[in-house]
This record gives sequence, structure tokens and C-alpha cells, in this order.
Amino acid sequence: MVKFDISSLKYDDKGLIPAVVQDSSSLEVLMVAWMNKISLEKTINTNLATFWSRSRNSLWVKGLTSGNTQKVDEVRIDCDRDCILLLVTPKGPACHTNRRTCFYTELVADTEKIILNPEV
Repeated sequence: MVKFDISSLKYDDKGLIPAVVQDSSSLEVLMVAWMNKISLEKTINTNLATFWSRSRNSLWVKGLTSGNTQKVDEVRIDCDRDCILLLVTPKGPACHTNRRTCFYTELVADTEKIILNPEV
């Protein structure tokens, strides 16, 4: 094992790195969000998925207001060190539309098809 250096990750020019969030049990991809060094440190220290909200320009603990938290079971880094994978145990839906996953729209040729109904 090698000691992890949070600065060794490849952040964009705004200091952000994409984070893919996946259910630990089903391996379903739930959402994609952005992290910075502070949100990654908080995620590692608290085991609660914490992101950087680009629209609010602030830290965002997933589920802090809605109760739909994500307990982080594992944090992984891709081979290029420019993307993070969070394996989580979700409590409630991941999507703000109240669906389990944000990936509920399928593209078929030149049309969109909703493939998942809202799940509470």
C-alpha cells in the first residue's frame, strides 16, 4: 500500500474532479457529481458522500436536507487519476426527481424514452 496524496489527483482548472456514484450492492450507477479536495476529504473522513455544488458554489452533503444520504463503502480512483468512483449504500433515491438513479432516460435513435418510473 502507498500513502494517498489527495493532491495527486488530476483536478480541472476549477479544482474539480467528477465522481461517479454506484450502489455497492446492485452496482447500479446512481449519479455523477463533482468533488474538490475539501469534499473528498470530508467524504473520506465521514463516510458520507459530500460533493461540490457548482450551482450553489458550496459543499453539499448528499441527503443533508432530503434525508436521502449515501453511506460511502469504498472510494476508488481511476487509472488516469482524473475520476473518482464512490461505492455507496443509498438511503432513498439518488436523483432530485425522486428516482433511484439519475440515469432513467434511454436514447433510442433520435428519441428519448423514460425507462424508470419514480421510486420512493
